[in-house]
Amino acid sequence: MKQLTKAEEDIMQILWDLEEANVATIVSKFPEPKPAINTVSTIVRILESKGFVDYRKQGRGHVYFPIVTKADYSNSSIQKLKDGYFQGSFKSMVSFFMKNNDISVSELESILQEINKKEKK
Repeated sequence: MKQLTKAEEDIMQILWDLEEANVATIVSKFPEPKPAINTVSTIVRILESKGFVDYRKQGRGHVYFPIVTKADYSNSSIQKLKDGYFQGSFKSMVSFFMKNNDISVSELESILQEINKKEKK
């Protein structure tokens, strides 16, 4: 799966939250200073060409919706992070985050509980 730029990710976050929206609605969800409508429109078309969004016609405009789920994109991004920076080792990646982000023992125990739940399924 292709990686997205920061601007593309920002728009995808909005579309994942809204599930569908026209360009004007997407722009309205940005904090001030809001990007120009033409800028957002261009980025949405790029997302369409990358296979992340599709649209349906509504009146004279388009309503855009994601065709890549947030979970699928997140999983792909994490896999690339793990492979690119931690030689494919999940253990190395978790160790890095523990050492550099002050993960507490209780948070680590919570993560282990989630892993155990998944293994039992």
